[in-house]
Amino acid sequence: MDYQHRILPFYMSYSTPYFMREEDSVLRDLEYLQQMYPAQAKQLQKRIAEILDKMDYEGSMLYDEYPDKWQLYRLSENIVTILKQEEEEQDCEPAAPEKWEWIKDMVQIVMYYEIYRRRHGGRRGFLKF
Repeated sequence: MDYQHRILPFYMSYSTPYFMREEDSVLRDLEYLQQMYPAQAKQLQKRIAEILDKMDYEGSMLYDEYPDKWQLYRLSENIVTILKQEEEEQDCEPAAPEKWEWIKDMVQIVMYYEIYRRRHGGRRGFLKF
């Protein structure tokens, strides 16, 4: 019997490459844990995702191999400015400055997570450098 017809090539033996399966499980874990965010963090995440949707295009800095730290910091500052303006439109009284100090940090953290999710598992699929 001819063994050539019975042996599968290596690339056909597994349905998905191993490194992609690991990536999928990491993203599932991250998304599951994201569901446990406190209410205010969920609101921030939703609004940040909406803002980043406008920056989600081919050649965006979000998809640079090594995104520039200063540009990401400026982006987070712009997001905080947008959030402040939206809150001022809703409320008559300004929020305490202490509140915005921790929100700045929270915006950066959530923004980095959202960028990671988009780079590795979002609409664009798996990103491999």
